[in-house]
Amino acid sequence: MNADTLARCTGARLDRAQRYADALNEAMGLYGIDTSIRQAMFLANVGHESGGLHYSTELWGPTPAQRGYEGRKDLGNTQPGDGFRFRGHGLIQTTGRYNHAAVRDRLRARFPERSVPDFELEPDQLGFTDWAALSAADYADMRGLNAWADKGDFDGYCDIINRGRKTAADGDSNGWVDRARLYAAARLALGLGAL
Repeated sequence: MNADTLARCTGARLDRAQRYADALNEAMGLYGIDTSIRQAMFLANVGHESGGLHYSTELWGPTPAQRGYEGRKDLGNTQPGDGFRFRGHGLIQTTGRYNHAAVRDRLRARFPERSVPDFELEPDQLGFTDWAALSAADYADMRGLNAWADKGDFDGYCDIINRGRKTAADGDSNGWVDRARLYAAARLALGLGAL
């Protein structure tokens, strides 16, 4: 996929798409995000989560929700400062000490030939271009998102990313309007046609 197509799928400026094109192409290939429908759903969500490939590290206010990261044992944030340190990194914002370590372990197991950084010791590295792209594809694989794409269930795909499970209501994912807009654009860019 060239940078122009990637820009249309993610809502990114062309320079940002050029920066991520090789990394995302490689990541999608490695994780079987290899059909137009899989790519459309994946890239629409990557575009939304990253603000059009602009952010690979979560902006910090801190907002009330971000303050809530501190001390959250379910995220593994057990040390003072973990909330900020393990804020979202990557194109699909990996959040929490536990999740930073988990993505490190999954990538090391899958790609033993690569020098995967220790994202628990150096969480900011997960925001670097190659790791940001690879971690997004790894997340899609870990959550079985290709199956949701193969069923044509964009709402379910978004729910899994945003809610952690398929919900009964359609369009209740945070940022649904933007996700749906990007999905419509990605469908057109990838030759799937309008919904």
